[in-house]
Amino acid sequence: MHYLIGDLQGCCDAFDRLLAEIGFSPSRDSLHVLGDLVNRGPASLRTLQRLQALGDAATCLLGNHDLHLLAVSVGGRKPHRSDTLDDILNHPRRAALLDWLRHGKLADQAHGWLLVHAGVVPQWDAAQTLALAREVESVLQGPGMVDFLHVMYGNRPARWDNALAGADRWRMVLNVLTRIRYCQPDGTLEFDTKDGSGIAPAGHQAWFDAPGRRTQGVPIAFGHWSTLGLRNRADLLALDTGCVWGGALTAVRVDGGRREVVQVACEQAQVPG
Repeated sequence: MHYLIGDLQGCCDAFDRLLAEIGFSPSRDSLHVLGDLVNRGPASLRTLQRLQALGDAATCLLGNHDLHLLAVSVGGRKPHRSDTLDDILNHPRRAALLDWLRHGKLADQAHGWLLVHAGVVPQWDAAQTLALAREVESVLQGPGMVDFLHVMYGNRPARWDNALAGADRWRMVLNVLTRIRYCQPDGTLEFDTKDGSGIAPAGHQAWFDAPGRRTQGVPIAFGHWSTLGLRNRADLLALDTGCVWGGALTAVRVDGGRREVVQVACEQAQVPG
């Protein structure tokens, strides 16, 4: 059986209970975790170790919190007061843990679904999304990672252009794949609004409602947007159900034409910050 799972954010106890609830067996089943493996929850280190121990049975995307950890680890980003990453950063096997993390994917395909952490711009089709993800993955996995992590952050450029090159190109790709919620029809990103899709800023739509989206008709699963809650459409799965904020952790079985939603409550409640 094959499951997609929303944002863990260091909530390892909830993750273990979810695996027990679905009767997960790494010799038989597979997981695709949609990013934000760590941070804000109480057990970021244990969550990484748990995922590592699952071996090939678990495939993990990188989310914005995972990239934040990598950037903090090389001095490219200052820690946030709400971070819960010290157990990783101070661990004797820190280097091995971070090396495993940086080999995560930024987009993937599984069982008919395009998997991303946050979303896509209207101008990208599925093939371009995957190709651009691989391009930036090669940077994060290569010798240029540290230099890029020092220039990774920023809201510019705000609109995709195929002619973008170097750090501007990679930053734009990451901003789309790990941060997008709302955009304009031309793909210009908006980063300030985090509410659900019924409160879109003027001139913007939720990325999945953007007119002319080239991935229209491609089933897409994503996390990142906890205020959106669970969306379970034929062609869209939104799976960040706010576990770290006291909500639920969600898994969806997607193989064999069967759609099964399984949730466990999360007792961990953090104040967003």
